[in-house]
Amino acid sequence: MAGCPCLSLPGLLVLLTAASITHGQSCPQRCDCISHQRAVMCQNKRLGSIPAGIPADTRLLDLSCNSLRWVEYNELATLSRLEELDLSENLISVLEPNAFSSLLNLRVLRLRANQLKLVPMGAFSRLTNLTTLDLSGNKLVILLDFTFQDLRNLRNLEVGDNDLVYISNKAFLGLVGLRELTIERCNLTSITGQSLSYLRGLVTLRLRYLSISSLEEQNFRKLGGLRALEIDHWPFLEYISPHSFQGLNLSWLSITNTNISTVPTGALRNLIHLASLNLSYNPISVLESWALRDLVRLKELHLVGTNLISVQPYGLGGLQQIRLLNLSNNGLVTLEEGSFHSVNTLETLRVDGNPLSCDCRLLWILQRRKTLNFNGKSPVCSTPLEVRGKALSTFSDSALFDHFTCQRPKIRNRKLQQMTAREGQVVSFVCRADGDPTPVIFWISPQRRRITTKSTGRIIVLPEGTLEIRYAQVMDSGTYICIASNAGGNDTYFATLTVSGLPLDGALAANRTYYVGDLNDTNLNDTRVFLKFTLDLKTILVSTAMGCIMFLGVVLFCFILLFVWSRGRGQHKNNFSVEYSFRKVDGPAASGGQGGARKFNMKMI
Repeated sequence: MAGCPCLSLPGLLVLLTAASITHGQSCPQRCDCISHQRAVMCQNKRLGSIPAGIPADTRLLDLSCNSLRWVEYNELATLSRLEELDLSENLISVLEPNAFSSLLNLRVLRLRANQLKLVPMGAFSRLTNLTTLDLSGNKLVILLDFTFQDLRNLRNLEVGDNDLVYISNKAFLGLVGLRELTIERCNLTSITGQSLSYLRGLVTLRLRYLSISSLEEQNFRKLGGLRALEIDHWPFLEYISPHSFQGLNLSWLSITNTNISTVPTGALRNLIHLASLNLSYNPISVLESWALRDLVRLKELHLVGTNLISVQPYGLGGLQQIRLLNLSNNGLVTLEEGSFHSVNTLETLRVDGNPLSCDCRLLWILQRRKTLNFNGKSPVCSTPLEVRGKALSTFSDSALFDHFTCQRPKIRNRKLQQMTAREGQVVSFVCRADGDPTPVIFWISPQRRRITTKSTGRIIVLPEGTLEIRYAQVMDSGTYICIASNAGGNDTYFATLTVSGLPLDGALAANRTYYVGDLNDTNLNDTRVFLKFTLDLKTILVSTAMGCIMFLGVVLFCFILLFVWSRGRGQHKNNFSVEYSFRKVDGPAASGGQGGARKFNMKMI
């Protein structure tokens, strides 16, 4: 068959020689026997069935690259001492239950590249000593419950490169001793945590070329013994939940060729024992400050081919034991010493394949170029022109301060800006600076808050350095500090703002407009809601007068009651009578009567 290697003539002679030393035992026709290894080699012999005459004491049987279509129990019943069986690259489409049940000593079974669509329950029954099983390259669509239940000593399982669309929840039940599992090139869109929960002894898990779009929070929570996890070529994976790796105690993690755009800081938070991390070939353009802060034991970090353009200050903060850093084949212009927690532990650095600007920001690498290992890939200068294409390792000591220099920032137009504004207005302060490399501009507010180009809300910094305050408020008043910074130093500039509140007109009306909504919303200019409260002066006076009249009336009535009670005290005790008459009312309502008098008794308490 095309995929099977052919034996060379010397190798064939060795096999023929060995086959002749069989100590009187028979050897199947068209096969080669190696007596001292107790091996029968029937590879690529165009066999349609298992040949007869295989010695009973055979330990290794290679039937790969033939045309076998099935395996029956009777054909293998006499090979009870068999330890390794290779049936790869045949045409086997069906496995009969108990087909291998007589091979109690079998340790390795290879069924790679056949036509299997389903593995029935019981196909591997009684193979309690099996340690390696290869089912890759078949046409399996589903793994049924209890498929591997008897394989308690299995260490390595290969099920990749199949048509798998589903793994049943109990498919891996019984694999208590499994150490390595590879699932690749399948049609799986998810892997449930329940199916993986039976693999308590798993040490290495490889998941490659899958169409899974997200990692569930409970995927790996019961794999406490897992030490190495590889996730490779998941093109639909864009987000990793902060709890995806909860419960894991990994030493090695590789997430490559996916679509995540940032370092999954939250998901890495609990991996305090991680020693190696590979995030290569993901669209991660910026390594943000303290993104890896919890990986205090990390020794190797790979970010190759991620289109990385910036490593922010303390982007490698927290990596106290970093030994190897590979940032090759990216878009980095520089890598500053301030990005590291400490450069003293660094032994190997790969920054080749980046458009490096050879200025003072790379001086720390030059000073260590004789002891730092570049793995034969020394970084090369891209700018300035006079050193373009020159490797960093070739610079002499005397040339370091001739080329690797920086120009301290200098703010242009330092004319003092003092502005006065009313509430609701937009205020802008201009700040421009020159320097080499190009300075980064940020502002400090009167409340000592740092405002950068990444800040959001009412107060922002535009890309060119201008501070813009939208919908100014009284609390925004104060002194603002512009700071221009680069590797050569800093320069500062001050601007002041006074914001006055909206006036109240006390003569006619007090009208005030309030903005409703989150003033930190940068789209507030497009969506405003106004509430107007009109306070009419006449209405205020009339309401006040009415309230006063009612209050005075009540007070007067109380005094009358007290007076009447005091005049009759001792005669009527606490009882007194009050007589009053209704006032005549004009109009239709009064036509029915002339008024009248009423009398009632009251008791003072």
